[in-house]
Parts: sequence; C-alpha cells; structure tokens
Amino acid sequence: MKRLAVLLAAAATGVVISASAFAQEVTLKLHQMLPAQATIPSKAIEPWVQKVEAESGGRIKVQLYPSMQLGGKPPELVDQVRDGVIDFTWTVIGYTPGRFPATEAFELPFMMTNGEQTSKAFHEYCMKYCMDEFADYHVIAWHTHGPGLIHAKDPVTKLEDMNGLKLRGGTRVVNQMLEKLGATPVGMPVPAVSEALSKGVIDGTTIPWEVTVPLKVPELVRNHTGFAGPNGLYTATFVFAMNKAAYENLPDDLKKVIDDNSGIEAAALFGKAMDEGDAFGKSIAEKAGNNIIALDEAETQRWRDTATPLIDAWVAEMEGKGLDGKGMIAYAQEMMKKHSGM
Repeated sequence: MKRLAVLLAAAATGVVISASAFAQEVTLKLHQMLPAQATIPSKAIEPWVQKVEAESGGRIKVQLYPSMQLGGKPPELVDQVRDGVIDFTWTVIGYTPGRFPATEAFELPFMMTNGEQTSKAFHEYCMKYCMDEFADYHVIAWHTHGPGLIHAKDPVTKLEDMNGLKLRGGTRVVNQMLEKLGATPVGMPVPAVSEALSKGVIDGTTIPWEVTVPLKVPELVRNHTGFAGPNGLYTATFVFAMNKAAYENLPDDLKKVIDDNSGIEAAALFGKAMDEGDAFGKSIAEKAGNNIIALDEAETQRWRDTATPLIDAWVAEMEGKGLDGKGMIAYAQEMMKKHSGM
C-alpha cells in the first residue's frame, strides 16, 4: 500500500509538471519598419499574429512594434532578429546588399507578375536556393510585392525620359536596373521616400502602388508609370523571420502552431495583401486626378530590351561567387511559370 501511495504521488506530480509545461506561455516581440496602418502590418502581420495567438489558445502573445519603435534603422532588422534583440521581423531583404545574394534572382527586370503568384514562386525558389543564406534564422515566409512602378514629378512616357532622373531604388539590383535604364539611382529604405521627395533629394521613386498611400506619394508627385504585359518592371523581396533560438525554445505544440502558419501559404497571404494594397493605392491616385501612364507593348519592349542584359551580368556575378547562377535563373523562371500559369 505504501509503495502504491508513493507511485500514485509520483504520477500525480508528473501530471502537475506535464500540465505546467503544457500551459507554458511566451511573449514575443515583432519589430518592423512601417506604420501599423500600412498594408503588410495591417493586412498580413496582424491577421497572422491573431491566428497564431488563437491557435495557441492564448499561450503565444506577440507584441507589435511598428515604425522602428525599438530603435535602429531598417537595414539593422535582420541583425536584431538574428541576435535575439527581437523575436520576429518583417523586412526588405535587399536592405543589406550582398548578404543574401541568391534572393536577388527575383529582383531582376521583368521577372515577376503579381504579388501572390510571385510570392509563391519566390518562397518555393528560396526553399531550394536560399536555405544556407538564412541558416541563422527561422524563416516563416519569403515573399515579394506587386509590380514596381515609377512615380515621378515629371511624366515618364518613354525610355528617354529616364535620362538623368534621380530615382529612389530600394535594393542593389533595382539600382543597377535604374542605372541601365538611364536614371541616376539613389538608394534608401522606403520610410525615407516622403522626405526625400518633399526636399527634392529625388525626382521620383520606384515602389508598388500599395506603399504609396502611407508615404503620401500621390500628394508629392502626380505621375505614375506602369508597363504592358503580365510581367512588372521589377519587384523587391521580403522575409518574415523568427529568431532561431526563440523558435527552438518553444514547446513542441507551440512550434507546431508556428509551423502550421509558415510556408508557401503564409507567403501567399503576404503577396495577396500586397495585391489588394496595390488596387487601393492606385484608386487613391486616380481619385486625386493624377496622371496614370500605361506604356504600350512596343515601348515596354524597349525597356525590356535595355534592362534584361542585367540578367546575364547577374548570372556571371553569381557564378563568380561559386553559385549556380544559370540554374538559379532557370528555377526562378520555372517557379514563375508554375505559379502564374504562363
């Protein structure tokens, strides 16, 4: 009887410990660069957080810190999450040039279609070619924005209008493209665009429609140039990532909650939010009476012919780094065909 009592007591203790472990709660910090009302924070990050919190039974709590509230500059976000200063971030991969070279394949000219399709293609591509570059992170999703456009103070209706134009570019590859097209590229993170436009530091910017609203771009410039065909001029690439140790320290059941909300469907969520934001952003410019310029197929082809030699140059550069540049481009194009039906 005494032995049975001891065993029962031990079992009861085990139940208490197990229940205590099961009830473990974690509070995680998510830091990113844009205002809370911007497209991705409000239409992708917040819904993702709400879903994770609900599926965890409230045991995962995520504190949101928009607009760099925890300090630093946007290019520092990848180090903040890697080093455990924060637990999650969402950021532009190209803000740290040369750090994640394999991702640049999707920034090349006329590679992308829309945000959702391209995000799915990009995530699947990264699962094959970017894992080593992100070995220090637990990636939730890789994704892209919708078609990049030119928003400028003066109309850009033909390739020659690019000559000498000071245009903001968000990444190394986009800046190379702008230079090839005749413009003078000015690199800066997207939060700096409004001030740079208002002070005349730049004549225009390359961004998708969705981010023009929080940046008040339709109030600062009146001309917006898009392109014919299924492929946009360019896109930027993004990562939604978690600190690796923060993920690994979660109990298995909470890891599963994160896992269930990661991957290609999470990439699609972010890409779709970008597409919906594009439609809204364009409508704001239209209501303001701005000049919406759509280049025809012949003029678009001139831009394509001028810009696409950058692809061969990028392949050569990657192969100089010991990477399979040709294979990367071929697989990127294969994934685009798979997810866009082209």
